[in-house]
Order: sequence, then structure tokens, then C-alpha cells
Amino acid sequence: MNYFSKLIKYNPAFTLRSNSNAVIVCCMTAMVLTSCGNIKDATYFNDIQDTTFPYNMESLEPILQANDMLSITVSSVNPEAAEIFNVSNVTSVQSSTVSGSTSQISGYLVDQDGFIRFPVLGKIKAAGKSKKALREEITKELETRKLLLEPIVDIRYLNFKVSVLGEVQNPSVLTIPNEKISLLEALGLAGDITIYGKRDNVVIIREEGFGLKNFNRVDLTSNEIFSSPFYYLRPNDIVYVEPNKSKVASTSLATQWVPVALSAISLAVITIVNFK
Repeated sequence: MNYFSKLIKYNPAFTLRSNSNAVIVCCMTAMVLTSCGNIKDATYFNDIQDTTFPYNMESLEPILQANDMLSITVSSVNPEAAEIFNVSNVTSVQSSTVSGSTSQISGYLVDQDGFIRFPVLGKIKAAGKSKKALREEITKELETRKLLLEPIVDIRYLNFKVSVLGEVQNPSVLTIPNEKISLLEALGLAGDITIYGKRDNVVIIREEGFGLKNFNRVDLTSNEIFSSPFYYLRPNDIVYVEPNKSKVASTSLATQWVPVALSAISLAVITIVNFK
């Protein structure tokens, strides 16, 4: 029996230190196995510098689609004559706001054929047009038919909403009262992306025309998002944040057994040391 064997056998302090060292080694092994993340994957705009990103505000004007709910108000130098065009529409829907409350809204519903039914003017094609184009058309009709003098038409969305799903703190459907919201604002209202979300591969599902849905991916770790056509969201956009590899791994069967295996190894090492 050599000197170290005798020391292990007859020196309890050395045995205790050996046990502690074995536990430390196992803990360090577990840390190495579970700490494979990259800090850049968890942060936004890694390559951003002091600069200015121009944006074309005209591109923010969304195109009206079926099932849009619109508020249309008409004013004129003769308020009594304009009153007939501001009769409350009977179509109403229930809407959820960003605060979680619900409310009943009434307005002009764009039907499945893309039309609204406006007082006196009758059916007007709305789908496929911008709010500006529809406003100009109604104004022109009121003037051409000599129904109003110097009419002013205002059109607003009543159900401008976007959905934020996936790896965010509070997945939700957000109703936007000011008709303008950026992707970053939507994520902020949903509680931000969790540590398990893919910031470099966020999916935006956007409706384009009748029955068409486009799937697009944006990288929030790059400054390219500020010049992207998807920086500002449009009505009915769906934002989906995919889970990253850490999230997938944490739910896999193999990873669930890693702590058990490490505990078994630790116990085996301690047992071997104690009985030498």
C-alpha cells in the first residue's frame, strides 16, 4: 500500500476533501453542459451604430380588407345636412384592448365581398383601397350628387389589431387605437421576448389581398429591422416568436435525464472514495 492509499484510508479530512472535490467536479461538468448560450442571441441590434434610418410614411397606409370595421364621420358647413351620414351603424363587434378589457364597437363592416353600405350612397367598394382612396371617393360622391357643401370625411379603423404569439411573456391579441404600431412596440406590449425566444428569426404573417398570407422573417439582432417593411405592423398581422435550441433542449427527454445521471455519477464517486 503506497502513501496516498494510506492517507485516503486513515485520514478522514482527506476523504472529506476528496468527496467535496468530486462534487465540485460534477457541478462544474453540469455547468459546462448547460451553459452553451451566446449573449448575442439574447440581445437586440448587435451591430447598430449612431445613425438615422429614413422611413417612407406613405407605406404605412394599410389596404382595407374584408371584416375590417371602420368609423366614418362626415362633417360640412351645414351640420344638419351632414347628420344623416353620421347615423350609428347597426353592425357591432366585441373588441379586446391592450389592457385586457373588452368593449362593444359599432361601425361600417367591410363585408366578404369587400363592400360597405353607406347612407344615401348605398354600396361602396372598400376592400383593396387605402383609407385615403376611400375617403376621396366618398367625398367626391357627396359633392358630385350635391348632397353636401364642402364635405369633410374622416375614416378610422375600429378593429386595428395584431396578434403576438410564441415565446413572449404575455401572448395576446392587441387592439391599437392610434392605428400605428411597430414590431418592437407590439413585443413590448406582450411583455417582450423570453430568454428562450429566437430574436434572429421572428415570423410575421401578413394578409395580402383576398385569401393570401405571406410569411416573412425578421432579425431583431440586426439593425436591418429599422429599414424593413415589417418594422411597422399592419392590421391583422400575426407575430410569432419561435423557441430557441435551449428551450427545445430543456423539454427533451435526454435533457431531463441529465440531472439524474449527474447525481448518479456524484453518488458513485463518493461511494467509491468512502469505501477505498
